[in-house]
This record gives sequence, structure tokens and C-alpha cells, in this order.
Amino acid sequence: FQKGGQALTVITLTNRDPNSTGGSRFTNAVGINYTKQTLVNSTNFIWAIFQQTVDADKKQYTALNAFAQITFSLIPETLKQSSLESYFMRQLMFGNSSTPGGLIEGIADYVRLKAGYVVSNWAKNDQGTLWDESYSVTARFLDYCNGLRNRFVAELNKKMRSGYSNNFLVELLGKTPEQLFVDYKAKYNSA
Repeated sequence: FQKGGQALTVITLTNRDPNSTGGSRFTNAVGINYTKQTLVNSTNFIWAIFQQTVDADKKQYTALNAFAQITFSLIPETLKQSSLESYFMRQLMFGNSSTPGGLIEGIADYVRLKAGYVVSNWAKNDQGTLWDESYSVTARFLDYCNGLRNRFVAELNKKMRSGYSNNFLVELLGKTPEQLFVDYKAKYNSA
């Protein structure tokens, strides 16, 4: 990545088995250059969503390893959109061992939602009985919360650097996740 002419990160990608069926499919359908560009674009998009404008705000890596498993039933464009972007989106957010996995994945799906990578089987805004029952329900719920407070998801992500508490939502929005989910359901069930 470049910022003001200064290199921030070196990206090295290698197709470890270019002569295998899967390696050949990767080369022909996706390729190293597309993968690098996707990483750069996804990273910049995620930094914008999380409003991480300085290096101190960003999750630091010494290395990011991507391993692709090619699904032969996917057409190349679907392969590109469904695999690479969603993989990179999950790597750049905060969360530690105390953060519920469903919330981490829900935030990743929130980023996918904002990027326009919603798949047909995702929950709709009026679906779900718990705010964290599935990744797509959580993504939609987080989108609702972000509508209540601009920068909510970015602020939540920043708070998750050192741990997690359901009280984070109270601190940011004045209500528990469960209370907010009742409001969320009421909004979409009355629409």
C-alpha cells in the first residue's frame, strides 16, 4: 500500500501449486494480481468503514496468509466476489478472545453489507429473534445501530481492542443489546 509515496505494507502472494487443477483454476479465474488488488481495495474500504486514518488505529500484522480453496462449482466472478473480499474483511477488525465470535463475524458481514456483497440467504431486516443469532442478523442489527449513532460500528470495533462487554452498547447507545434489538424489531415490523 502507498500513502504519500511511503510504503506501508509489502504484499507477497504465491500460488504454491500452480500445476494442480485448483492452482490452475486460481491462476485462470482469479490470479495473483487480482488478489493483490482485492487486498488493497478491501483494506482501504475497511479502514474507511472503521475510520482508521492513522496507523495507531489499525490492526497491525507482521504477515497475513491467505489460503484459497477453489470450489469448482463456482463461476469465476462468483468465486472472486464471494471468497476474496469476505476473507480479507474478516482479517482487519479488532476482537480478542473475550469478544463473541458471532459478533466478530457479524461485524465482518456488516462490512460485506456496506460493500454490497449481500447474498440471497441473508436475514432480512425484520428477521431474527436475538441480535446475535446469526452473522447476517447481527450485521443488519449493527447497521440499524450505526443509523442511530454515526460511527457506532467504528467506535465498537475500537473498544474491542482490549476486550468486550455488552455494556459497550450501553456506553455508545444508552441501551443493552437486547433493548436495542426490541427497538430494531419494532422499527421493521411496523414498516
